[in-house]
Amino acid sequence: MSEHQSWLQSIQAFTHPRVVTMLFFGFSAGIPLLLIFSSLSLWLREAGVERSTVTYFSWAALAYSFKFLWAPLVDRMPLPLLTKALGRRRAWLVISQLAIMASIGSIALVNPSQENALNLMALVVVMLGFSAATQDIVIDAYRIESADQDLQALMSSTYIAGYRLGMLTSGAGALILASYFGSSSENYEYSAWRWTYLCMALTMLVGLITTFVIKEPENQNNSATQYSSQQYLKFLSIFVMSIAVFVIAYVVSSGEAAYFKELLTESTNNKALSNLAVETARLFSGFFLVVVFVKAVSFTPLYERQLVQETYIAPIADFFQRYGLRLACLLLVFIGFYRVSDIVLGVIANVFFQDMGFTKTEIATVVKTFGLVMTIAGGFLGGVLAAHYGVIKILYLGAFLTVATNLLFMLLAQAGHNIELLYIVISADNLTAGLASAAFVAFLSKLTNVSFTAVQYAVFSSLMTLLPKMIGGYSGSMVDNLGYSNFFLLASAMGLPVLFLIYLIQRHGEFKQQ
Repeated sequence: MSEHQSWLQSIQAFTHPRVVTMLFFGFSAGIPLLLIFSSLSLWLREAGVERSTVTYFSWAALAYSFKFLWAPLVDRMPLPLLTKALGRRRAWLVISQLAIMASIGSIALVNPSQENALNLMALVVVMLGFSAATQDIVIDAYRIESADQDLQALMSSTYIAGYRLGMLTSGAGALILASYFGSSSENYEYSAWRWTYLCMALTMLVGLITTFVIKEPENQNNSATQYSSQQYLKFLSIFVMSIAVFVIAYVVSSGEAAYFKELLTESTNNKALSNLAVETARLFSGFFLVVVFVKAVSFTPLYERQLVQETYIAPIADFFQRYGLRLACLLLVFIGFYRVSDIVLGVIANVFFQDMGFTKTEIATVVKTFGLVMTIAGGFLGGVLAAHYGVIKILYLGAFLTVATNLLFMLLAQAGHNIELLYIVISADNLTAGLASAAFVAFLSKLTNVSFTAVQYAVFSSLMTLLPKMIGGYSGSMVDNLGYSNFFLLASAMGLPVLFLIYLIQRHGEFKQQ
């Protein structure tokens, strides 16, 4: 086969029905994200909420980073009536998509400028993050199960293209709608944002209709529903009680956390670092209490030992058995660091553009609309290059370009309101993001065993965002302490270790062929 024919086949494969399906599912997955991040950030800023508080709301998306905790339930637990009627994957898709619509609608009903409204806003945003993360679990499992390895890179590309279209809708579309309905930074109008979010809820119909049109993937683990409904309900009750333990521990410790933050700030003279240290300790303390609780429950009739073994332990054991302890740990560290530079910078990006004097219309036109085109182009380019040259080489390219292009934000911070430079920065950043994401998703898909699709991929994608989002929640405080230029330099430097990690992975024989 000639090289020309090889390239042609790679391009023609984009018309495969499974590849096209991922365009619509990507759109559905992309809608919720910016309704938690940038669009919500601008809404809160217009409502008079402080910048540091605005970026804390990005933690609501930590559900994406902890979705591996309930991925086993989504993977194995049948839903009454729906699973029998639609199949395992489509049943969970319907539930999660309806929950997303309800959550977005609930956010629309909260006015953040009212007294004590931020607590309620945080609650419904967390609901949206949980629902959206659940949808992601099922879509990832569907993608991996519905096609062979040779289509995964291209399916990743169309998924990213659809994802960015969804982000355009909930990003630029939301900003344009909010402006059209009469809200601006000078004249905040709650009703404008309420109608905007209600419109965004309706866009989820794209994913819902797609779910009813497609067929269930044939390549599934047939043992997934071998347990009784009563056993699954016991399993679900333990999960719900574990969440309750974590939430109670987090709420009860709020007073002590505030005390230690103040104490550390006085001794270190660094508020951002003190907050990070205390909140990290608080987070791990909550997880420790959950582990103790689950251990105690394991001695009661609620605990189905074989079900827990097959649901949680078997997928993790399979991964370590296939790659060995040393390589498996290296892969997990790499997954946790690959997108740290990009995500940390992205949390504060819209606030940065606004602080530089760009209007919502300019942000919608350049950052969202034009940026979308560049991301889609990068995604398709990354998919074709990964299919032709191998995933590892494109991972290298994506990691290097991420470090380089993030430095361009320093130039924009110094130049201020410069629309031409904004086009250049967005072009480079989004083209790189699309290319790197396509290669990375294809790489994660290759690591996944189809017998444990939902759980293993959920673990991988959770690790991918956990550290970046935890750090990103403090991006507002870091900018307050460092300034934008130094923050962008730090964010870019975070991507340097990734290049060395890829080198270490490539030294192993099975990855040289990728």
